[in-house]
Amino acid sequence: MGPVVTERADADPAGGSRVRPGRRRAGTVVVKFGGNVMVDVTLLRAFAQDVVEMRQSGLRPVVVHGGGPQINAMLERLGLETRFEAGLRVTTRETMDVVRMVLTGRVQRELVGHINAHGPYAVGMTGEDAHTMTAVRRPAVVDGRPVDIGLVGDVVDVNPDMVRTLLDQGHIPVVSPVARGEDGEVYNVNADLAASALAVALDAEHLVVLTDVEGLYANWPHSTEVVERLTADALDAMLPELTSGMLPKMEGCLRAVRGGVRSARVLDGRRPHAVLRGVLDETGYGTTVVAGTAADHGPGTG
Repeated sequence: MGPVVTERADADPAGGSRVRPGRRRAGTVVVKFGGNVMVDVTLLRAFAQDVVEMRQSGLRPVVVHGGGPQINAMLERLGLETRFEAGLRVTTRETMDVVRMVLTGRVQRELVGHINAHGPYAVGMTGEDAHTMTAVRRPAVVDGRPVDIGLVGDVVDVNPDMVRTLLDQGHIPVVSPVARGEDGEVYNVNADLAASALAVALDAEHLVVLTDVEGLYANWPHSTEVVERLTADALDAMLPELTSGMLPKMEGCLRAVRGGVRSARVLDGRRPHAVLRGVLDETGYGTTVVAGTAADHGPGTG
């Protein structure tokens, strides 16, 4: 692997919109917690312990959480349709009400409670609070044609002041991926992309995406070999071929490293204490994305 070159760009090279980079704050780590691992109480408790240990060791963790399984369960209970296009949840106004209720009223409260079992650290908020995240309606294309996915947002601006204030006071912000729109709408934002945008705005050292797979597979579904490390350019070339579930995760990683985050990692959250090991041991498992050109992506980089 050649030298890693960190880029700073106002316009998002992965096709996203402008997110203002912030000033460097040493030790800031944005962690996206999601997938089916969120419904396993043992893994949830281990994650909460990891986050507190990170904070106590001098790091500045920020948690952005998903809630797909819980949202699906509530939609089913209410007799509402669950549908995905291009890896994103089709969000009607009725669905949006359920998304807000589940994310901020249930999932966030449970996560905050588990973290605060170790001390008064976690504070819950959403992207709506203090206009932290502003979003616009996100277009989607499936098989070359545009698809209406409803109130799904793409973050176009982040004001990280409230998050920074909480970090400076020693707290652990726990953020639900719901954002305001300048059009008066409230948008459901994919948690991977919300975490990426927040990591760029905070000028974080690392973005960590916890999910329920081992990492980015080199040739799925024909092989379960995990790509251990690759550059932004190499990932950019792979995006069109990725499955819908992995696409937003890797798009978020790409946006993060091209926005100035030193590294982005996709880790298997089914492994106990995955986040702590992933942050402290940069040669560990999972897939790591770093800034760089195609020329940097040589043998041994995945």
